[in-house]
Order: sequence, then C-alpha cells, then structure tokens
Amino acid sequence: MRFVGSAGGVAGAVGELLHTALGQVVPIRIRCWDGSETGPPDAPVLHIRHRRALRRLLWAPNELGVARAHVAGELDVEGPFVAALERLHDLVYDVDFDVDLTWSVRRDLAKAALKLGIVGFPPKPPPEEIKLAGRMHSRRRDAAAISHHYDVGNDFYALVLGPSMTYSCAVWAKPETTLEEAQTAKVDLVARKLGLREGMRVLDVGCGWGTFVIHAAKEYGAHAVGVTLSQAQADFARKRVAEEGLSDLVEIRVQDYREVSDGPFDAISSIGMAEHVGASMLPVYARSLFELLRPEGRLLNHAISRHPSVPPRDQKTSFIDRYVFPDGELEPVSVMAGALEEAGFEVRDVEALREHYGRTLRAWVANLEANWDEAVRLSGAGRARVWRLYMAACALSFESGAIGVNQVLAVKPTARGGSGMPPVRTAWLS
Repeated sequence: MRFVGSAGGVAGAVGELLHTALGQVVPIRIRCWDGSETGPPDAPVLHIRHRRALRRLLWAPNELGVARAHVAGELDVEGPFVAALERLHDLVYDVDFDVDLTWSVRRDLAKAALKLGIVGFPPKPPPEEIKLAGRMHSRRRDAAAISHHYDVGNDFYALVLGPSMTYSCAVWAKPETTLEEAQTAKVDLVARKLGLREGMRVLDVGCGWGTFVIHAAKEYGAHAVGVTLSQAQADFARKRVAEEGLSDLVEIRVQDYREVSDGPFDAISSIGMAEHVGASMLPVYARSLFELLRPEGRLLNHAISRHPSVPPRDQKTSFIDRYVFPDGELEPVSVMAGALEEAGFEVRDVEALREHYGRTLRAWVANLEANWDEAVRLSGAGRARVWRLYMAACALSFESGAIGVNQVLAVKPTARGGSGMPPVRTAWLS
C-alpha cells in the first residue's frame, strides 16, 4: 500500500518516507513548504513549513523533536488547535511507531532523507527551551525553574487566565458557568474545606497572583500569608492586595516554603504547587507543612497527579520539562497521600477534579487564540506556541485519564488523636 495522495513534490516524498519507516499509512494530510500536499483530503492537515522541521525530527524522533519544530514555527496543525490536535491524536492512536527497522529500510530512509535535503547538523533548539544546571531541587535551581515558567509576563498571563488570574483547575458547577465564576468556586471550595473563619491565620504555599489569599481575607476575614518564588507574581499580588484595601490582612512574600519559620498557622493551602516539589523532596515538603500547622489545623493539597500506569516523564525528551515545567514531577495521588501520612497528617478527604481541568484548559486555549496577536506581541511567537501546545496537550491528557488532579484534605491531629473535624463531610463543606 502506498501513501494516499499526490506522488509528486516534497509532500509525496515525505509520505513515502513515513510509509517506509512505519510500514503503514498514517491517516493525516501533509502539506509542505513547496505547496505540495498528500494524504486523505478530509484528514487533519499537518503543515510542514520548512525542511528544518524534518531535520529536527531526524535528530530527535520523539515529542521533543516535534515540539522544537512547532515552537520554531516550522510545523503546525491547521484549524482550531485543540480540536485539530484531538483529531490528530485520535487518528494516529493505533499507528505503531515502535518499529524495528531492517538494514534495507534504513538504507531507503537514508536515501529519502538525502533526497529531501534534511541531512545535516542538528538545528539549534528554539530560545524558549531551557536546561537547568545545579543540584536537582536545590533552592537556587527551584527558583530558576519557577522563574522560567511564571515570569513570562503578567500581561500575558492575564490574556490567558482571565480576570481571576488563577492558574489552577477551576470548578465548573453548571454548563453556563464562566471561567471567572468557576475559579471563584474553586478558591471558595478550598476555603470551606479548610474551615476558614475570621481571625484565622492561613498560609498559601505557591500563592501565584494572590487570588486565594485575597479571597480568604475578603470573604472570611482570615489573616493570610502567601509565598511564591516568582518576583513577577509577588509584585502583581501585592498590587491587587493594596487595591482591595486588604494590606492589613494579607502579606505576600518571595520565599521558599522551606524558609517559612513563623508558624503555627491555623490552615495551609497548597494549590498547584506540589508538582514543582519532586518525588525526592515530598517527605521534606510534607514535614515542613506539618510543622507549620497547629494541632487540629488543616492542609488542603491541590495537585496534578499521573495515573500509576503512566511512567514518569523522560526529562531528556519531554517537551514539558524543556519548555514549560523544568524539574516538574507528577506522582500518583496515593504517593502524595502516603507522604502526608508519613509526615504525621491524617488524610480526611480526597476529591478528584480531572474533568474540571480539561474544561479549564480548553477555556485558557480559547482565551489565547482569541488574543493571539496580542499574546505574540507580549511574549513572542515561540512562547505563545509553547503555551498553546502545552495547554492543548494537557487538556487531552486530563480528558483521557492519563493525568488527574486531586484535592487532598488532611489534618494535624493532637497528641491524643483529636482532629477537630465535624462528624460528617457535609458539615465542613457547608
């Protein structure tokens, strides 16, 4: 069986190259830099804008090679991005990319590569790619990782996240709920699970742009401390706090969670921060938060998890690690709960919000695409493409169940085992 479509031009040669390598037809339509096309006319279109994209794939035949080509603007899918990526994913899901190439096949591939003019030195990665130095999860390296991800520009984040400036999973109660309403519902759910009341002292680890601490102070009268490693986030959050007239109730610090020493706190929230901690540091993370809480104080840990059947990311070839979350690690929810229990916490409740994150990410991608020209002006075309690819791919991963997100509510019991928790779940959610 030959690749369906035009036999001429670059696209025909690329189609034959794929067919030779995989031994089967890939059900996509290919459009190349010379204007040639091949493949089923109703299939998703993969637009190879420059031969350099193929050279990148020759040197890195994995997701990193694809990502580099896309970020550099050399490879794209056409149409609304999430929908196009979803259809592309569904169509190639059954294609066997793990093939054992014979000598004759390798010879044919080499000939095709020479014909296409893609043989040569590896292209330099796009400038948006990062590879951190230093000891893994040292305070200095963690700060560099956070800066790479969060110091993209507050104006850029405002375009993507919307007015709430909340960078974690929203909670969608109704089909007509807006993104801002869903994010307010999420931070209020956290506040209710923590049992916040007037005068309580709450610590928000990884406070982002200050949404939760502002909500805790404004709606519950809590005294809130938010810590972040991003100076840009801290500056924005302090400005929001001042504008809300909450400077007497809210303090924003640029501080590592391991440096917080002014406990005890009545409650601690960690919303979308634990993914940066790393498996080796989970015991330190859990013990640090345990020691900062008073007896009967509650912790709400909101974090993305991976399914136990999904292996950890290969940092050498992972798009996420090189472009989005350097040093980020996802663990199964059982590992997170176990680390909290080992530190002395009693886990009281676990709530999965996986489907909510898929919808949240789709809303963010829609915001980005609706403001694409402004996003490119603010951050550059490469950075905008990084974020669109990252958010679209993550939306599909949440929807497929490859990754999830969970709120784990834990309490620090007294020496005699007291929790201070209401006897039924509905009581502390009301």
